[in-house]
Amino acid sequence: HVQLVESGGGSVQAGGSLRLSCAARTGTFRSACVGWIRQAPGKGREGVAAINVHGIDWYQESVKGRFTISRDSAKNTLSLQMNGLKPEDTATYFCAARTSRFCGGLDPAEYTYWGQGTQVTVS
Repeated sequence: HVQLVESGGGSVQAGGSLRLSCAARTGTFRSACVGWIRQAPGKGREGVAAINVHGIDWYQESVKGRFTISRDSAKNTLSLQMNGLKPEDTATYFCAARTSRFCGGLDPAEYTYWGQGTQVTVS
């Protein structure tokens, strides 16, 4: 079982930057596809970015060129650098891990382990 903990959310003005981090409180996701999922008020969860064990990444079209996902397998951590933030990026962001090393997309339903979420507000 993997317990994930996010940090780094907050409030920023449009055009600003934030960096989200995720660590495994228990267990490890070194051999798993991991990603960031977000949920805006009144909307369903949507995949934002994912990265596999080889460092290959995927992004939702709306964040390409602005967000960068990265992982440190040695430290068992995951990050999301968010630049050029827009009000439509406002959401709760979740760190999530699959049980497989394969990503193959951004479908939130493919993720088994989830953090508690961290709020990002862009005004």
